[in-house]
Amino acid sequence: MPQFAANLTMLFQEHDFLDRFEAAAQAGFRGVEFLFPYDYRKEAIHERLVRHELRLVLHNLPAGDWAAGERGIAVLPERRAEFRDGVARAIDYAGALGCDQINCLAGIAPEGADQVRLHETLTENLAFAAAELKKAGIRLLIEPINTRDIPGFFLTNTAQAVALIDEVGSDNLFVQYDAYHMQIMEGDLARTIRENLSRIAHVQLADNPGRNEPGTGEINYPFLFRHLDAIGYRGWIGCEYRPATTTQDGLSWFAPYRA
Repeated sequence: MPQFAANLTMLFQEHDFLDRFEAAAQAGFRGVEFLFPYDYRKEAIHERLVRHELRLVLHNLPAGDWAAGERGIAVLPERRAEFRDGVARAIDYAGALGCDQINCLAGIAPEGADQVRLHETLTENLAFAAAELKKAGIRLLIEPINTRDIPGFFLTNTAQAVALIDEVGSDNLFVQYDAYHMQIMEGDLARTIRENLSRIAHVQLADNPGRNEPGTGEINYPFLFRHLDAIGYRGWIGCEYRPATTTQDGLSWFAPYRA
């Protein structure tokens, strides 16, 4: 049976962020994830997790100026020091919150930038982060993202992510496989997941088109959930979708899996 985590950045937006933990627990989720914890005190988030018996299964490294459109800095040569500071900050939060997975958003390639230099920067940063997180007992993940939603994003498909992991050579670097992004970029979800299962530490979902809840688009999620179970995937599935109306109204898909 799959384990589902509510993405609190996307779901339960009818509530203030810290109140979304209670809403997720009441809906039947036992895990949560979100983009970033850094705007909130560690103690405040920890208290909500404990009170509502939730596990934090994933958050991201600091990713630059999100409001200004940045989507990660790991690929940017001039931001190396900032990236390393962000690794330390992420470890501090993850340790306090009991989170054992942190995702790294590679970032958008600047127009006209030297692609080789960007790749070398990303590889060096991932090697550093993977080693630092391993000391803390935390896995590092990288996520391919579609270039329709984020034009110019540097990491765009599963094969590229796996090749990058091989090049870094760390046993603490894995793929975060987002079925929505990969349906757009490459399709063939079931085979790709099966062939790369040992590299995949976390799965996320949303339907396509629209990035709404399962059942609103073209992805056969009941089949995909059975497939994940059959091939032995034992990680979490993060529900990172935009509800078509309200979160509660769009949870009918979740009824068979409710804790």
